Amino acid sequence: MSAIIKGGAEPRWPGVYEDLFENFFRPVRNGDEKAAGGLIPAMDIVEQDDAYKIIVDLPGVTQDDIDVTVHEGVLTINAERKAENIEKDDQGRVIRQERRYGKYIRSVKLAQDVQEDKVEAKYKDGVLELVLPKKEEVKPKKISVNVE
Repeated sequence: MSAIIKGGAEPRWPGVYEDLFENFFRPVRNGDEKAAGGLIPAMDIVEQDDAYKIIVDLPGVTQDDIDVTVHEGVLTINAERKAENIEKDDQGRVIRQERRYGKYIRSVKLAQDVQEDKVEAKYKDGVLELVLPKKEEVKPKKISVNVE
């Protein structure tokens, strides 16, 4: 990951922070994704003050065909868009078919400050929205020093 953004802008993560955060929310490629035949859904990740929001496009997928899991710091989204049966008598013959059907699989490594047991998901109009709350920051505890 380059520290300099095109156009000579300031570094995104100055100094050591670049290496520290470099791999969080980076896609994880596994055998299941390769087997999906390229059906990897588009995803946006937004950081808010108290949570991360992940928005995933899953067009034509029903809520029952979506499975979201979090395991050992990896969020995995499995979904399936089932093919429609077009009967010749009903709708005519198919001349061209470009809509894709099959399994969508997407995995990303989570940041360490995500509360994995508090992830929430909602689905509407072909868009899956996940909210991943951040852990409460551990505040330093002041220790008084006694003079003897």
